[in-house]
Amino acid sequence: MPEPVKAVFLSVVIPVFNEEPNLPTLFARLFPVLDGLGKTYEVLFTNDGSSDRSFELLRGQHAARSDVTRVIDFNANYGQHMAVMAAFERVRGEIVITLDADLQDPPEEIPKLLEKIDAGFDYVGGRRINRKDNLFRSLASRIVNFVRSQTTNIEMTDQGCMLRAYRRAVVDAVVRSGAINTFIPALAYSFSSKPTEVDVRHDERLAGESNYSIYKLIRLNFDLITGFTLVPLQLFTILSLLCATGSLVLVLYLAYRRIFLGVEVEGVFTLFGILFFLLSVAMVGIGLIGEYVGRTYQVIRTRQRYFVREILEIK
Repeated sequence: MPEPVKAVFLSVVIPVFNEEPNLPTLFARLFPVLDGLGKTYEVLFTNDGSSDRSFELLRGQHAARSDVTRVIDFNANYGQHMAVMAAFERVRGEIVITLDADLQDPPEEIPKLLEKIDAGFDYVGGRRINRKDNLFRSLASRIVNFVRSQTTNIEMTDQGCMLRAYRRAVVDAVVRSGAINTFIPALAYSFSSKPTEVDVRHDERLAGESNYSIYKLIRLNFDLITGFTLVPLQLFTILSLLCATGSLVLVLYLAYRRIFLGVEVEGVFTLFGILFFLLSVAMVGIGLIGEYVGRTYQVIRTRQRYFVREILEIK
């Protein structure tokens, strides 16, 4: 019979994608913090198809600290969501913490999250103070936070902070959900019974550039909104009804003018403007419906979500 998997107190999950310049400093700062906790722990790195030497550095760190380091190596880039989910499916800790590899969320802040867990909370979100993001990202984050707060019941002050702590029951619920494209912190919040937040420091990125393009940020936030509410579809339905009512009034008005005032051509461009507006509304609606249908299709298909090429660990 195989030996049972040894449980630990803390699992730290870190997705890695082209973070070669940051990894040596991350190792030098993270492991002393975890060693200082006086608790059993493990660190799960998911190499998300990096094209630089990230996996070689992770392999070296596993060789140096094989007692606490585990590495999941993807064959290609599947995105941060799948990188975190792959680690969630394999964690051994009673408490799970997620952390970015770029050191903008300092590993020295981990004890703050654990204090909240010890106080009885099952979900602890980081709330970045004195953020070092550029103006565009800060403004976009505020807009999306506002839209999310108005359309969902997810209460997060800083949804973009990766530094978060979860009790194992919450992580197991996330894994059992089978979610494909969704926002993990929001999904975990929906499974939490006692969530809270804590202020954490936010530093400049140590090296390299952010792996989140504008498109990825928009995609992430769109997943957040459409994954947890039907409000976009409901708002579109209301808008469509208003447009239909306005169009009916316009048709009646134009019929009145045609019958009682004769043929006119001055309003042709106005009609074209109204027509183009209604067409754009229809296109937005089709896009929204397609988004929800696409999400349904991704859930019901049984295609493998990711492929693990290699796992470095001591069982």
